Amino acid sequence: MWSAGDRLLSVMSRHPPTTLVIEPRRGWRFIDWRELTESRDLFRFLVSRDVKAQYKQSILGFGWAIIQPVVNMVLFTVVFGRLAGVSTDDVPGPLFYFAALVPWTYFNNALTGAANSLVAQSNLLSKVYVPRLVIPLTPILAKLIDFTIALSILFMMIVGYHAFSPGFTFQNPSRLLVLPVLIVLMVLTASGLGMLLSALAVRYRDIKFAIPFLIQLLMYAAPVVWPVSLVSPQFRVWLGLYPMFGVIEGFRSALISTHPVPWDLIASGTAGALTIAIVGALVFRRQERWFADVV
Repeated sequence: MWSAGDRLLSVMSRHPPTTLVIEPRRGWRFIDWRELTESRDLFRFLVSRDVKAQYKQSILGFGWAIIQPVVNMVLFTVVFGRLAGVSTDDVPGPLFYFAALVPWTYFNNALTGAANSLVAQSNLLSKVYVPRLVIPLTPILAKLIDFTIALSILFMMIVGYHAFSPGFTFQNPSRLLVLPVLIVLMVLTASGLGMLLSALAVRYRDIKFAIPFLIQLLMYAAPVVWPVSLVSPQFRVWLGLYPMFGVIEGFRSALISTHPVPWDLIASGTAGALTIAIVGALVFRRQERWFADVV
């Protein structure tokens, strides 16, 4: 008769346990798509946790996804539209600003969350191995919930203004087909900058103090409170390399304006977004071998 210990040794001799050794890699490396795919359950859990943590025990719940862009819309309408007299290209002020604030609010919140994610998740980094790239990409995906809610409010506003001002909205329904392209550019830009800043924030803690200032500069560099018509043609191409420039103008053109869709800005913005994403991924992967030691 074999004892339990003998049977266990017999099984282990036939099926020896495998050992997984995790070592930091040197040099420049790109995203390990296989590792990310295998971590999709972790992705879903972290995104769900972020969404629940944001609205748990909140009185207004998902209403906070609407309050931020709506309050900014009112402020911009009063300050820049009424007091400063900034042109809105014959588009109603609230609609002009809200159409820009929907993608910008997502970009702002997603970039801030991604940039601070590694420092905020320092315990997770130092205690267990997870694909590091999952952490900054989690807020990028989680904030899409807020974006979807705000976008639905924008469509309601467009319908309302259409009732009072025929011809302003939905003149060419085929323009709506450009929205998925603009959303991809928006997410890609936030992901690239989020990866870059999060990797730098681990080693240089000054980054977290510079992020609000950087985002403020990026907002005024984009046509959030001013129309693209104020930009001279020679500067239009260069500004278009900043992806959010074309994204915001694309949202306005596709939804509320009779102006043609700015394909030149979208094309140059695509080049800019791809460059930002590639550089961000390379820097992140280059620096991640130090995360557990420095964080």
